[in-house]
Amino acid sequence: MTQHPADAAPAPAAQEKNPGTKGQIIAWSLWDWGGAAFNAVMTTFIFTALYLTGDQFGGADKATATLAFAMSISGFAIALLAPVAGQRTDHSGHRKLWLGINTLVVVVLTGACFFVQPQESFLLLGCLLIAAGHVFFELAGVNYNAMMLQISTRKTIGRVSGFGWAAGYLGGIVALLIVYFALIKPDVGIFGITGADGMTYRVVALFSALWILVFSIPVLLAIPESKPDPQMPKVTFLQSYRALYQTVRHLARTERHTLYFLFSSAIFRDGLAAIFTFGAVLAVGSFGFETADVLIFAIAGNVVAAVGALSAGFFDDRFGPKAVIVTSLLGLLLSGGALLFLEGKNAFWVFGLILCLFVGPAQSSARTFMGRLAPEGQEGELFGLYATTGRAVSFLSPQLFGLCIIIFGAQRWGIIGILAVLLLGLLLLLPVKTPPRGTSHV
Repeated sequence: MTQHPADAAPAPAAQEKNPGTKGQIIAWSLWDWGGAAFNAVMTTFIFTALYLTGDQFGGADKATATLAFAMSISGFAIALLAPVAGQRTDHSGHRKLWLGINTLVVVVLTGACFFVQPQESFLLLGCLLIAAGHVFFELAGVNYNAMMLQISTRKTIGRVSGFGWAAGYLGGIVALLIVYFALIKPDVGIFGITGADGMTYRVVALFSALWILVFSIPVLLAIPESKPDPQMPKVTFLQSYRALYQTVRHLARTERHTLYFLFSSAIFRDGLAAIFTFGAVLAVGSFGFETADVLIFAIAGNVVAAVGALSAGFFDDRFGPKAVIVTSLLGLLLSGGALLFLEGKNAFWVFGLILCLFVGPAQSSARTFMGRLAPEGQEGELFGLYATTGRAVSFLSPQLFGLCIIIFGAQRWGIIGILAVLLLGLLLLLPVKTPPRGTSHV
């Protein structure tokens, strides 16, 4: 049975570990910078939005439905595999190894999207590649998040997390700009590439794979492998689920606020995800944005979100992650509420960017909250549960968004559904106790 911190003697304060070097923190954050090519370029703005769900794949309705079905399967796989994958790397000490393996699989799957030709018969292949890439990206993220605790202390974890989130946003901006100006915008892109046979977007997949690969190398070179826990018995994959069940029982008995946070964060993180999912849809359908406007806003929004995440790291370390999350959620509720009653592009530019400003801090501090709660030796397992709970309610915002549109008869009112999820997450977070920052293992 897994030994829990409550069952062990407390470590003396003198054993406070050293923080990571600046080089290690930069190397760690570059993984986020590189991963933005999968999130921003492949799954959000370019490959799926402009290519895979186009008319050449059987029409937008069919293609979107197929992609949604594939992504729902990937969400189930993540929920099933993430906590066990994190637990096993905690026990084996192979955190960096599995970060590298999972990232390499993402690179291969992303590059394989080059073979998705603009024909309906290739739709399923494209959707499965994106969905599988999403699974392995999330599994890599479990180890990546746990690795943050190797290069931070209780005094620096907020800044380190914020720096990583900011790097991800900025990496997405740079990758989008390169793709847009080198391949998408010109009739003839670099190396004479044209849109014939979907080659523009197929080459985007190769670019994204290379981008992820190059920027994932520094973290594998700069940060040492985690150490195995000699007290942890070796178990089979199926036995890992029994150990996971014991962990959850232990948390319910002695660390209930950890479970409360996992539940509340699952709710409000779903609302944060919905802002990115439906933001562009609302900009076009309700505020008069054109395609070019959306791309420009996406870049500006990423810059603002990066600034928010970076600055929030300092507030996180000074006032704690809960204060940052509560402030951010209140800011999101106020700015989102304003968009219910305002019209036109200017209104969306102002309050949409305010939304972006608060999204980054909420995401970053949610990760540091989990980091402060994670017992030493169980970082991967707890971040695996963090990933799992985030998937468990991923249906909530989309369902409420659509339901509010049906009830009120206009797309704009879907905002109410997103705001309801954010408010529920905030209310559930308020009773959760922040771990004492002086006794956190980080």
